[in-house]
Amino acid sequence: MDSKALEELRNKYIKNPPEGMTAKLVKNMSDSDLLDMHYFLTEDDDWDGDEPEEGFYIDLFQ
Repeated sequence: MDSKALEELRNKYIKNPPEGMTAKLVKNMSDSDLLDMHYFLTEDDDWDGDEPEEGFYIDLFQ
């Protein structure tokens, strides 16, 4: 990811930090940590809930 995109992403989370974080923590995060946080906060955004995503699932209710 280019530096401009990282800066925009960082500013987004500084203005509205995730629950349990502060703007100061986001500001001081490494680029890698920022990208990891963004990934985990947005990984399910494209899932509509109708069908399971591809992958490995264990059905505990058989």
